[in-house]
Amino acid sequence: VQLVESRGGSVQAGGSLRLSCAGSGYTPSTFCMGWFRQAPGKEHEGVAAIDSDGTTHYRDSVKGRFTISKDNAKNTLYLQMDQLKPEDTAMYYCAADPPVAGLASCKTDISIVVDFGYKGQGTQVTVSS
Repeated sequence: VQLVESRGGSVQAGGSLRLSCAGSGYTPSTFCMGWFRQAPGKEHEGVAAIDSDGTTHYRDSVKGRFTISKDNAKNTLYLQMDQLKPEDTAMYYCAADPPVAGLASCKTDISIVVDFGYKGQGTQVTVSS
C-alpha cells in the first residue's frame, strides 16, 4: 500500500485548500480512509475519516469547514478545507486501514485514524492570521 499526498500550501485565515492523496496497492472500495494532522509541539489528531460506504466522520473543530471525499475509480482521497484558521496549521497525513479479515467493508471512527495501518509522508499546511 502506498499513499502519496499532494503538496499542501500556505494561505491566509479564511482561505481554502484542497489536499489529495493518491493510493495504490489496495482496493479503495473496501478500506477506511482518513486524514490526521500534527501541529508543532502537539500530538497527532484525527481530522476526518470516511468509511468504505462513504459515511464521513469529523473532529468537532473542523465540522462545517472541512469535507472529506473519495473517488474509488481514481483511488484518490480528498480533503477540502474551507474557512481555514491559524490553528489548522499542521502537517497533514493521509491514512488507510483495511477491513477486518473476512469482510469486504470497513467502518471507522475519528478517534482511531491516527492508528490506521498505512500512512502517507505528510504535507504541510500553514494558515497565517
